Amino acid sequence: MTAFVVTGTDTGIGKTVFAAALAGALGAFYWKPVQAGLEEATDSATVARLGGLPPDRILPEAYRLKLPASPHLAAQAEGLRIDPDRLDPPGERPLVIEGAGGPMVPLTRALLFIDVFARWGLPVVLCARTTLGTINHTLLAVEALEARAVPIAGIAFIGAEMPDTQDVIAAFSGQKILGRLPPVSPLNAEQLRAAFAAAFDMRDFAA
Repeated sequence: MTAFVVTGTDTGIGKTVFAAALAGALGAFYWKPVQAGLEEATDSATVARLGGLPPDRILPEAYRLKLPASPHLAAQAEGLRIDPDRLDPPGERPLVIEGAGGPMVPLTRALLFIDVFARWGLPVVLCARTTLGTINHTLLAVEALEARAVPIAGIAFIGAEMPDTQDVIAAFSGQKILGRLPPVSPLNAEQLRAAFAAAFDMRDFAA
């Protein structure tokens, strides 16, 4: 049954918007294991709105932390330590799991999110922005995932088209390029659904 982990090369690159689009297209359940930052709309709320998912498709977070910071620091601020045993994926399928920031984000002082990805063994969609700096960030993320034998479903670009940058990443990474989600305006469920359908082939996300 279909399950994907969505991670990114950095924070704030549009990973949650992509996760919303993918979850909506699959009619999937969505799970954000660790939410750090509660003052603004959470990622789960954003995915529900942009993905058009009913409430029962949004699974509760394992950790909801107030501080908008790295999970290890946000947990520490509340006197908590994230327990990886609470991060086992739910059994619902299809399922889209969204990490926090990039794969090397620490959950504790001794555990990175990528270590949890490796334990899960689920295919990862690596979201990469198309702007300056993305070649280095993307190739490093791919190497880190490969070094831990994390299966990579492919790379999803987010942003305006940058053909040379995208070609270089494809050539050096050797990974499948799933597509590119362009800027969506206005950003709402209908426009996002149309943009995703035009940019991605759902056969790449088949079980």
